[in-house]
Amino acid sequence: MWYADNFLASEYEKSRNQGQDPLRQADDRKVYLREVLAQSIGTFEMQENHTPVLLEEIDCGTYIRKRVELSATPGLTFPAYILVPKGFEKRKLPGVIAVHGHGYGSRQILGMHPDGSWDEGQPGIYGNFAIELVHRGMVVIAPDVVGFGERRLQSDLKEDPNAPSSCYTMAAQLLMVGKTLTGLRVQEAICTLEYFSGLDEVDPEHIGIMGFSGGSLIAFIASVLDERLRATVLAGFPNTFKESILAVHHCLCNYTPGILNHAELPELISLIAPRPLFLESGADDPIFPKEGFIKAIEEIQAAYTIIGKPDHLATDLFPGAHEISGRLSYDWMYDKLTE
Repeated sequence: MWYADNFLASEYEKSRNQGQDPLRQADDRKVYLREVLAQSIGTFEMQENHTPVLLEEIDCGTYIRKRVELSATPGLTFPAYILVPKGFEKRKLPGVIAVHGHGYGSRQILGMHPDGSWDEGQPGIYGNFAIELVHRGMVVIAPDVVGFGERRLQSDLKEDPNAPSSCYTMAAQLLMVGKTLTGLRVQEAICTLEYFSGLDEVDPEHIGIMGFSGGSLIAFIASVLDERLRATVLAGFPNTFKESILAVHHCLCNYTPGILNHAELPELISLIAPRPLFLESGADDPIFPKEGFIKAIEEIQAAYTIIGKPDHLATDLFPGAHEISGRLSYDWMYDKLTE
């Protein structure tokens, strides 16, 4: 046949069969998959000598907002906002890393316009979720993800000042040197955790991470690779590869070379177990469809049940599209980090 639809379906099935190893014990497979995931996203040189720089500090009424400059790899820095709730000065608080996805950067989850001015309108699909978390009594850090907003490439902006992101350019170039944009973003997230855990206001034993859409891709891998993250919320992302990024047009930054030769997305997310995990998705999400979300939940729930921690997984399929809900997940995060 001239058309490759059936061919691609066959390649998917071959990869799934190849990824199963009946002789490998469950614990061995988890170790193996963590190693595979780390290798698949690529490694970058670690920054050793950067001193964080305080860029601003503003009283926002119920919380203090700071902005700092960090670095995870030589030659590249990134800003991050820190929100500290007021009235808790005498004790350390649980902390959450809030990771945005496609959009104009961390300001989009902090109730700001791209230029940093306050957005007085209704929250968009991100629901200002960093503010929702700080209002529940948690310190929040929101790093700017490379490729968005102020971190778009100058070359992309020269060609199009309104370029929505630099994902394609960065992902394509990094693939050519055997690395991935996801790998760089995860390294910056883990660098953020390293800095955040050392803050006077933060209890380093009670730190979680919450991501939306592409931010959930970063959050899930960071959580798999670093067990200091004690609770994880993934919104607008949990699914299967087959029903989401293989079935619907997605940004190039969502694809990890060769990963399907080892595992499908639900099994990879299950590597977070036994730590608490919350999965939420809109029932009408067009790019991470409900059918894939339900399949993923079934497999992940089975993984938590097998290890005797079924109550460490919580889910919410809410009425909505590709957006943050938070109707259950915000309070869940606080509860898990204060247990």
